[in-house]
Amino acid sequence: MSKSQDKTSHLQTLGEGGQTKYQMDSPNPGILEAFPNNYPGRPYVVSISFPEYTSLCPMTGQPDFGTIVMEYIPDQKIVESKSFKLYMFAYRNHQSFMETLTNKMLDDFVEVLDPLWCRVKGLFAPRGATDLHVFAEHYKTDSPQAEQVKELVSDWKQEVGKHTA
Repeated sequence: MSKSQDKTSHLQTLGEGGQTKYQMDSPNPGILEAFPNNYPGRPYVVSISFPEYTSLCPMTGQPDFGTIVMEYIPDQKIVESKSFKLYMFAYRNHQSFMETLTNKMLDDFVEVLDPLWCRVKGLFAPRGATDLHVFAEHYKTDSPQAEQVKELVSDWKQEVGKHTA
């Protein structure tokens, strides 16, 4: 059996046999965990989707549903996917507008990961016959790889069916 080169001993979300801790009081960047990127010199896209997103309307308290997609090019860190799921769960009792939610997520991901590029897509389910999609994006402009990253992002945005097998 071979052993992964990933450095994960500091991760708590995937703890050995421990009970999963759900933080439903408020979403915050402290829920997200990261591990070192083994390929920091190679720009590549990571896309992680949460199709069961739920939060609450700040005016009516009614639930809002949608799919949140986080796409990023890691620099030194990669998000641990279970912590991403737990972060998304933290929004279930949170009241905020969709535009604010999407931008807060971007801020939190940038704070934790410091990626070369990150985009959060909030693809919210129709309410009152109205679709609302919010895209928030961040580039790390001071990176020596900035031009290469912009080219990769441009190519990535043009791919068809990038979330299908």
